[in-house]
Amino acid sequence: MRPDKLLFGAAYYDEYLPVDRIETDMEMMKKAGMNVIRIAESTWSTWEPQDNVFDFTHLHRMLDCSKKHGIQVIIGTPTYAVPTWLARKYPDIITETHEGLGRYGHRQNMDIAHPMYLKHAERIIRRLMEEVRPYDHVIGFQLDNETKSYDTCSAYAQKQFVDYVRTLFHDDLSLLNQAWGLDYWSNRIDAWEDFPDVRGTINASLGAQYHKFQRKLVSDFLAWQSAIVQEYARPDQFITQNFDYDWRGYSFGLQPEVDQWEAAKSLTVAGCDIYHPSAQDLTGKEIAFGGAIARSLKKDNYLVLETEAQGNHGWLSYPGQLYMQAFSHLANGANCVEYWHWHSIHNAIESYWKGVLSHNLKENATYREACRIGADFAKYGTHLVNLKKKCSVGILLDNVSLDALQWFPIPGGGPSYNDIFRWIFDALYEMNIECDILSSENDIELFSQYKLLITPALYSVSDRLTDALKGYVEAGGVLLSTFKTAVADRMLKIYHDDLPHRLTGVFGMTYDQFTDAVQVGLMTNSVNPPAGSRDPYAIEALSGCVRHWMELLLPDTADTLAFYDHPHWGGCAALTGNPFGQGYAAYLGCYTDAETLKKMLNFLCEKAGIAREEAVYPLVIRRGINGLQKEIAYYFNYSETPLETIYHGPDARVLLTGIKTDGAGRAFYTESGSPDEEASGAFVKNGDPIRLARWDFLILEEI
Repeated sequence: MRPDKLLFGAAYYDEYLPVDRIETDMEMMKKAGMNVIRIAESTWSTWEPQDNVFDFTHLHRMLDCSKKHGIQVIIGTPTYAVPTWLARKYPDIITETHEGLGRYGHRQNMDIAHPMYLKHAERIIRRLMEEVRPYDHVIGFQLDNETKSYDTCSAYAQKQFVDYVRTLFHDDLSLLNQAWGLDYWSNRIDAWEDFPDVRGTINASLGAQYHKFQRKLVSDFLAWQSAIVQEYARPDQFITQNFDYDWRGYSFGLQPEVDQWEAAKSLTVAGCDIYHPSAQDLTGKEIAFGGAIARSLKKDNYLVLETEAQGNHGWLSYPGQLYMQAFSHLANGANCVEYWHWHSIHNAIESYWKGVLSHNLKENATYREACRIGADFAKYGTHLVNLKKKCSVGILLDNVSLDALQWFPIPGGGPSYNDIFRWIFDALYEMNIECDILSSENDIELFSQYKLLITPALYSVSDRLTDALKGYVEAGGVLLSTFKTAVADRMLKIYHDDLPHRLTGVFGMTYDQFTDAVQVGLMTNSVNPPAGSRDPYAIEALSGCVRHWMELLLPDTADTLAFYDHPHWGGCAALTGNPFGQGYAAYLGCYTDAETLKKMLNFLCEKAGIAREEAVYPLVIRRGINGLQKEIAYYFNYSETPLETIYHGPDARVLLTGIKTDGAGRAFYTESGSPDEEASGAFVKNGDPIRLARWDFLILEEI
């Protein structure tokens, strides 16, 4: 997908509104520079109020009016919330989960393995596609909505799981029992009809395999929908899905319920939903990590199909932040920013998840800021659309390892898998080091593209993966693996050789003991500090910087870069580095504070020959190459304090922001914090100062 302009808009629900105002809404959207809406994904019961009785009045109102006002449309298939008549007709469509029987009312509580659900879902998809086929301003289709398995443990799902396991083990129960260690607590299965309900298992291999199967249900479900939609779609219409992320009250990490790389294979363009704290808590980190994952799914630009306008309580942006957030998405490779949603809803559970318009449906500060975004998207879009990135750092993520740390969590409230991922990602972000996110299953062949590869808590590995990591280092790559890497196979059976499995030679060390980190610091090796580092580790103890978990590393050929500072564990290695082949492999055996981690990452970036920006967070720099083959550089100030840095790069012109030039042609920032037309076209040269007001940004384009 190579659009020639940026997409900007919102989800729109004519069927939710308490008054008829569709003409007013479309006029207001057009005034705001919005050029796309997403419709239809939420209202199966509106389109089909009774079994095989259809009413597409609202659909055609939205399509006709949007066409009149020159607004393009993304159609969502309405399968993520089932109508009451369907639940009455087939009560077991509301699925059983690990928590027991569900009840009608909430969305996303149906059994996506239920044959009658699939039958009726196919019918509504086909009817919807027939209705929208004549409209040439429909540009694409969103499959379902934030799709997951919804933890279905129904009889249908469990039967499919047994069939899946029989194929996996070639119908050989002896292989299954051995692979999963089912002799433990007399859990053996010696006849397929004795296969137990998965909800009672205490076996991580079985439980995690069921979770993997549930992810497969999602991939298969989206592929099934995609095939139906493709029967009707034109060649120029895209197919996407709004993938979401682990949720901590906002987007946080890798989605546990979906193998997004596998699911994205049935799409033509990746889409995502990114929600984040705002106001004093705005950092840009969620925008960056969510964008990095979405960008990595298809190795291309992506669509932000939902993000906040006013959003949840506490998310109201400071004046200017909505504008900044929109361009933050573009800086990470997005080609579309859509708000959920246009108007605030007047009833039901999301009444206070506010849209662009508040409940009075009038112009407000958020709307006026959206107008500013729309105008500048239109004005500068040809320079900002299709931004391409070339990252030197890759972070390898793995759903099976995520499952493992759910089954075997770090004790005492220690970090989860996504905590460890965000620990790494956030440190790189604050160091202004951009990275790609790689899939352990799908992206092994891409390792050589990166100077530094990081595996956070890669608990589960195959021999193919360890061979690839070994080959990467041998060929000259720099590898950083954290604690809990290469512990178990893909069935979560712990390896019985030295850890990390098949990588002890690469890392030049092993370990066989680990414990809680209580009042533990780090010391660097004063005899052998990291050579050549411009930011060497402090020689003195870093008191209390080790938290929750510590592996007692036993170096062989590896150098000890840091050891534990503790009266009993003192002298045990905590961080090792080992030259191997043409490359270098470091192993971090503990969870540290962020600043200590940054020092380690800085050393490894120098080892890998990765150039560093001088500026650090809260001044964030994002770079890429636009469709005109020119470098675009974004500078963001995510803070209350005005900041200054020095520009390093090719001669550039100011594309957008309050930059002016003084009499000497040097750049400075206007204190108003608003775009200044006089600034557009000003020149910035290598070594010029760049000054940013609070919560503001500038965009530079290579001359």
